[in-house]
Parts: sequence; structure tokens; C-alpha cells
Amino acid sequence: MPIQLKEAPNSTKPLAGRDFLTLGDFTKEEIHYLLQLAEQLKAKRKNGEEEALLKGKTLGMIFEKASTRTRVSFEAGIYQLGGNGIFLSTKDLQIGRGESIADTAKVLSGYLDGIMIRTFSQEMVEQLAENASIPVINGLTDLYHPCQVLADLLTIKEQKGALKGINVTYIGDGNNMANSIMVGAGLMGINLTICTPNGYFPKEVEVENAKKLTASSGGSINFEQEPEMAVTDADIIYTDVWASMGQEEEQKKRIEAFHQHQVTPKLLSLAKPDASFMHCLPAHRGEEVAAEVIDGTQSIVFQQAENRLHAQKALMAAIMG
Repeated sequence: MPIQLKEAPNSTKPLAGRDFLTLGDFTKEEIHYLLQLAEQLKAKRKNGEEEALLKGKTLGMIFEKASTRTRVSFEAGIYQLGGNGIFLSTKDLQIGRGESIADTAKVLSGYLDGIMIRTFSQEMVEQLAENASIPVINGLTDLYHPCQVLADLLTIKEQKGALKGINVTYIGDGNNMANSIMVGAGLMGINLTICTPNGYFPKEVEVENAKKLTASSGGSINFEQEPEMAVTDADIIYTDVWASMGQEEEQKKRIEAFHQHQVTPKLLSLAKPDASFMHCLPAHRGEEVAAEVIDGTQSIVFQQAENRLHAQKALMAAIMG
């Protein structure tokens, strides 16, 4: 049976035409709807069926940062939905020669049906959305990575059968991944523990904003400096690289700061027996995670990576349809 797009239950406003700059732009009910739609689209794909929900639609994909998963999953996803994706490097656009974000947004709005942007500055994404008359999707900034966490929520739901009450431990830098995981946990009722060395915690404003969401979801956000304590009772152990793009000059300093925060087989053994390991990739084996963990039987990193495709297809179908 063909998928019929509808509004999410208790949706505050129509999904079509909405921007996705952070997970907090959507309600818990809307996120649940996107996950259900992603599950349907994934099942259709596995059965050799495709849903042309975006036939004739075009997505512009602006890249200032290099990418594997973001580019391929969005480009394949829009194609599988019956639409077309256009790769736009900031080096090739006039934006790279000084054209304003506002002018770029208005011009692209006349050509496209949606924009996905992967860049450094969250402010740049917000300016683009403010001036565009079509949906804008944050493919990654230094502050947030909402598309990754949407796929992560889909993966956790598949693996554990639920989101509310699941114990997730994030070990690593208080970066864009930590910020977005906090929002996802706050929205969906997940019990999240963040474990980072001194000096690398997420900014207080991001913590407070995420904690406000837990009041209605029943989840929690806690902090722990000792990895062994942080993983106790964990259903999911999650990590990311210690030095993100743009932080390469800090690599040596960060290795020294984070060396006790590597996810090792011993650390994994302190979590629940059926705990799963997650990583947003790319991974540096021997740094933030031991090869035996990421390549082991408890690792679900490639299921997680594939789900970028299905989660983003649901997102594009909902806001561009």
C-alpha cells in the first residue's frame, strides 16, 4: 500500500515547509512521526519498492565541510523519493566570493524545493533559513548535528524497541554531537549520561536548554567524569572523534586529555550485557574506540550509518512534500 503523508499527531503546525535547524525545532510527537515514516520507507526499500513522494522536487546541497555519509545519504535519498539533488560547493558558489547569505537564499528559493547545508557556522544556517522561502535542513554545523541524531534515535528504537527510559552514555567531546544528543534525549525521554574530561563539557546554555525538555518527557541528563561509573547500566555507549573538523591542530592536546576515555572491551563489559556501541563515524580506531569494540558483535555503527538514509528521506518527504 502506498504511504500517505499526513501531519504528526498533536503537531503544532504543518510539517510541510518547516526548517530543520536543530531537533528542538520539532516536538516529541513530530519526531515520533518522522521515525515511523522512516521505518515505513526503510521497509519499502528492503522490499525493493520505492515511494516517489518527492517526484519532480529538487534539493540543493551546500557543502563547506567535506562529507561521506551526509552527501551520499541525502543525494541517494532524494533520488529514491523521485526527486533530484544538486551538489553545491561553497568554493563554486558566488557565496565563496562574497555574495551575501540573504541573497543566496533568495536566489536558490526560486530554483529549488529545499536546501541542505553542511557548514561551520550555525549562524550561517539560521541566516539562510531566515531569508529562504523553502525548507532549510542543517546537515551539520559546529554547534549541532540534528540529522545524525534523528538517525540515531531510529537506530536505538530498532535495537532496543523503545526510546523512553533507555540509558545512553555518551563518552567524548562536548561537541555538536553531544549538544544534539542532549536535545534528542530531552525530547524523547532518554536517560543520558555525558562523560567528558574537565574543560570539554558542553556549554552550559546547551545543557540548560536540553534539560528543560526533560520536564515533560521523563528523561534525564546527567554528567560523570569517570567512564567506568558512566557506563553502569548503559543500554547504549556512544562516542565520537576527539578532534572534529577544524580542530586538527588540537589533535595532540586532545589525545592527552581524552586518553582515559577510550571505549575499550573492558569498559563495554561494565555496561549491560546486551549493550550496543554507537559512533557517528568516521572513527579513529585506537583513539576514541578500540578496534575490538567497533568491529565487534555489539557494534551497530553501520546500521546507524545506513539509517541516515532512511531518517533523512522521512524528513525530506515531510517538509518538502
